[in-house]
Amino acid sequence: MEPSSDTTFLDRVLQRALEGVPASTADALELDRLYSTDTLCDAADRIRRRWNGNIVDTCSIINARSGHCSEDCKWCAQSARHHTGITEYDIVDSDEAVAAAKANGERGVRHFSLVTSGRKVAPADMDRFCSIFRKIGKETGIGLCASMGLLNRAELRQLREAGVTRYHCNLETSSDYFPTLCTTHSHADKLRTIAMAREEGMEICCGGIIGMGETMADRLKLAEEAREAGAISIPVNILSPIKGTALENTPLISEDEIARSVALMRFVAPKAILRFAGGRARLSPETTERILLGGMNGSMIGDLLTTIGSRIDQDYAMFDRLGLEH
Repeated sequence: MEPSSDTTFLDRVLQRALEGVPASTADALELDRLYSTDTLCDAADRIRRRWNGNIVDTCSIINARSGHCSEDCKWCAQSARHHTGITEYDIVDSDEAVAAAKANGERGVRHFSLVTSGRKVAPADMDRFCSIFRKIGKETGIGLCASMGLLNRAELRQLREAGVTRYHCNLETSSDYFPTLCTTHSHADKLRTIAMAREEGMEICCGGIIGMGETMADRLKLAEEAREAGAISIPVNILSPIKGTALENTPLISEDEIARSVALMRFVAPKAILRFAGGRARLSPETTERILLGGMNGSMIGDLLTTIGSRIDQDYAMFDRLGLEH
């Protein structure tokens, strides 16, 4: 129960967010201390509707290169330092990628991304990936996104010239907490790539993972740092501890904490697309719906070709039930 003497604090922070002024991390933490989850979600939903209307922004991905990653990210199944039993392969078949993009585009999905494992795509492989993007662009009308690591300016320019309009590079967590989770590259490395992608004319999709042992302050700082880096889309992944990774024994955060985190991130990044990403499957339908009416306004949907239809149908049915456009 919120103390009545403090109700005006929420009103003040909410009004500023409705005017486009992000909440500070300190103010968002004070909201976390003072108010119930439903109160925060209801307020965050007002911010969502003010800046993003009633549309759920959808995207889908294909794993365009799997495994063999040199980096030591503690959460990741694709790191060569972990033994997780994943399927490993080099560059995805061009026809498979185009077929997946077509299937998503025909169902109204807005963006499609090729996602590769590794620190970055090797220069020798860029032409092949750009060829895939050009073919997708020629045969579909879907928006093109790339997630290919710490590319340099020339490589980012290649992607832009191939039709890629959005670049994805997650910060993963706050700059304070990141060094405890990865030592082979830095937050600053990611920010340099993001800045160059923006300078080459691409939109930025940049978020991270919650539930890796970080604090609420780290989550809010992640949203703040992504916003300041120019992210129009902030994916929120929920850690699903994978056996064989360094975080395999990490306790799951509660569904209530996930809902609160998203609502508070909406205060910190009022105009951004906050996007459901990995880990959503473990949430109850009730929590998923509470979050979609509690600040979240984007979602990664679908899967590879064998399951794409049913999964998209299920998500669209949920959006329709909640009165959300897609």
